[in-house]
Amino acid sequence: MSKHNPFKIAQAQLDAAAERLGLDEATHEMLRWPMREIHVTFPVRMDDGSVKVFHGFRVQYNNSRGPTKGGIRFHPAETVDTVRALAAWMTWKTAVVDIPLGGAKGGVICDPHKLSNSELERLSRGYIRAIGTALLGLEKDVPAPDVYTTPQIMAWMMDEFSTMQGWNEFGMITGKPLPLGGSKGRGDATARGGMYTLREAAKVLGMELKDAPTAIQGYGNAGYFAHVLGSEMFGLKVVAVSDSKGGIYNPKGLDYKAVMAHKKETGSVINFPGADNITNEELLELDVPVLVPAALEDVITDENAGRIKAKVIVELANGPTTPEADLILHDKGAYVIPDFLANAGGVTVSYFEMVQNAYDYYWDLETVHERLDKKMTAAFHAVHEMAQKEGVHNRLAAYMVAVARVAEAMKLRGWV
Repeated sequence: MSKHNPFKIAQAQLDAAAERLGLDEATHEMLRWPMREIHVTFPVRMDDGSVKVFHGFRVQYNNSRGPTKGGIRFHPAETVDTVRALAAWMTWKTAVVDIPLGGAKGGVICDPHKLSNSELERLSRGYIRAIGTALLGLEKDVPAPDVYTTPQIMAWMMDEFSTMQGWNEFGMITGKPLPLGGSKGRGDATARGGMYTLREAAKVLGMELKDAPTAIQGYGNAGYFAHVLGSEMFGLKVVAVSDSKGGIYNPKGLDYKAVMAHKKETGSVINFPGADNITNEELLELDVPVLVPAALEDVITDENAGRIKAKVIVELANGPTTPEADLILHDKGAYVIPDFLANAGGVTVSYFEMVQNAYDYYWDLETVHERLDKKMTAAFHAVHEMAQKEGVHNRLAAYMVAVARVAEAMKLRGWV
C-alpha cells in the first residue's frame, strides 16, 4: 500500500483541476468527498468450525453520470482511504472515457492467501450479504474484480446477490466467467486500452513504435499483456520487464512466451537465460523511449523523476507517479499518458459487459475490440487537446476533462 495517503493525493489532484476550471465552492466541495460510504463487519465460519470476524468497505464516490462502478479488493493492508482514493479515480476514469457511470470501490481487510477455497467463498458471500441489496444492482452500483479477487469470486458474489433477490441479476457485477454473462475481451482489456493510447501518442509525437525499445515494470495481467500486445500490434522491442522480485534486461529484446514460461516455472522473471538481472529501480531509469509502469503506486517520485529517460510513459498501474514527479517529467518534456486514461480499458469493457447483460445479447471479440478502440482513441484526443489548449501536463488535462463532465452532470441535475 502507498506510503503517501492516497486520498489526500486524489483530493490535491482534484483541487488543481477545480482551480483551473474555476469551479464554484459547492461543486468543488461535493467532488472532494465520497457521496456515500459504508463500513461493514461480518462473521465467516472457518473450516475448523471457528468464526472469524472481517471488516470491509464500499465507497460510492459520485453517481451524477450513472450507476457507480468499481472493483472489490481483498488485501491485508486495505484502508478506507485507499478505497476512497480509488473510488474517486474511478469517477474520473469513467468520465474521461465518457461512459455513463460513476465511481465506486470496495474492499475487505483479509489475506486471501491464508484462506481455503471454501473459506474464500464464504467470505465473498458474507461481504455481499453485509453490503446488501440496498446498495448494489445494475442500476445502482456494479462491482468488479480487483486486487486478489477473481472471476470465480465474482460468480459467487453474483450468485449470493441473485439468491437474496430471488432472481438472476448477472449484471450486478462484472468480470464474471463467460458462461455467467462475462464479456469477451475482458482479460487483456486494460493493456489493450493502454496500447491504443500509446498508438495515438506516437501519432501526435511523430514517433516510430516499430522496434522501439520498451521497459515494462510489473508482469501481472496488465504488464504481461502490454508485452504481448505491444509486440504483436506495433512490433515494440521489449528489452526489460520485472516483477516484485526484480527485473531482467536484454537490449536485443525479450520474447513474451519464453519469459512467461520461465516465470511460471520459477515463480519470477529473474534469472531468465540470456538476460541480465536488474532492479525495479534500474528498470525505470533505462534509456528507452517507452516506459510502462504496470505494478505499484508511487514508483516515480521527485527522487528519480529527473533520471527517467523515456519519451512516453504509459501508466497501466494506478498512481505510479507522485504529484511532484509529474511536474519534473512535464518540465523535461516526457509525455505521460496518465493512469486513469491509460488503464481505462478495463472499466470500459466492464461497461460493455453491463450493456450485454442488460439486454441479454453478447458481442463477438471483434466488436468488443472495435468499440474499445473507438472509446480510448476519443478519450486520448480529448485529453491531449485540453493539455495543448491549457498548456498543462496530461494528468491535469485528464482531470479537467473528467471533472468538467461530472460537474456538468451535477449542475444539470440541480445538485449544485
